[in-house]
Amino acid sequence: MRPFLYQRATDPSVAVQALAAAADNNPLTQASVQPLAGGTTLIDLMKLDVMRPATIVDINPLAGAWSTIDLEGGNLRLGALARMSDVAANPKIQRDYPVVADSLKLAASAQLRNMASLGGNVLQRTRCSYFRDVSYSNCNKREPGSGCAALEGFNRTHAVLGTSEQCIATYPGDFAQALIALDATVEITGKSGVRNIPFARLHKAPENSPQIETTLAAGELISGFVIPGRWPRSVYLKARDRQSYEFALSSAAVALEVQDGVVRDARLALGGVATVPWRAREAEALLKGQKFDDAIAERVAEAAFSGAKGRKDNAFKIALGKRVVARALHQAVAVEI
Repeated sequence: MRPFLYQRATDPSVAVQALAAAADNNPLTQASVQPLAGGTTLIDLMKLDVMRPATIVDINPLAGAWSTIDLEGGNLRLGALARMSDVAANPKIQRDYPVVADSLKLAASAQLRNMASLGGNVLQRTRCSYFRDVSYSNCNKREPGSGCAALEGFNRTHAVLGTSEQCIATYPGDFAQALIALDATVEITGKSGVRNIPFARLHKAPENSPQIETTLAAGELISGFVIPGRWPRSVYLKARDRQSYEFALSSAAVALEVQDGVVRDARLALGGVATVPWRAREAEALLKGQKFDDAIAERVAEAAFSGAKGRKDNAFKIALGKRVVARALHQAVAVEI
């Protein structure tokens, strides 16, 4: 690991100023300064020499204000420094937002869930082996303009949705699928104060600049998330190579409102198969106003992957993803509330 300057932020303004100032000193890259929360992704990538920040700003002293779990007023508000394990274990979240609780419980080992923050979790970086191994020189996400080794290399775990000829790296998270499915907003604290944006606008598809992964500006921090309404009929289903501590090959976050057997509202997000958290809105539209049965589940699953592009090693994800979507829909319909 390379040497770095460590700073400890005592309040949000100190954190933002430290992050912005360090970035201003090296305007060519925002990666010159990084916030530290749980550190479960950052420290890992620093050890691999993938990330080389000159400055680390420890934001854990902000946990008092930024780790709240608030279910008052019919909405759910989560502080960005709340730990994954605390949110997943909250009985009210398990009751009213099971898709949130399950996405967190299935995301990592117990030890990592005790350390990892919600804000850091949604910003975790891809597990693409060509990105994480610096011996590969052609990775546009790590070295813009160098090419993408995964296009013709071993790409079994890579994305089939939202890809470009510059990058097919998969977004690795689970919690983000629950957030995008439930129309969450993200609270961002920066030099100009606090702004709120739809969570769906946080991540950027690779297109021609895969090194730019989010819409966060230099010095900005995620300080919280808000999920409107309650979604007791919701599930998170994850297919992976092993049942313990593994990233998704395909996953689905489903939330439904069902009345008299008819789907009044439907939310569907896909994980493990896309370059960003993926909302399947066209597939959702097929469900709304329909009486649920096996046929409609298959139609929705087909629609969810209508734009998918498989490659030599990962084409199986399309068929797998369809089965995961159909199964998740059946599980959500069967939820007793």
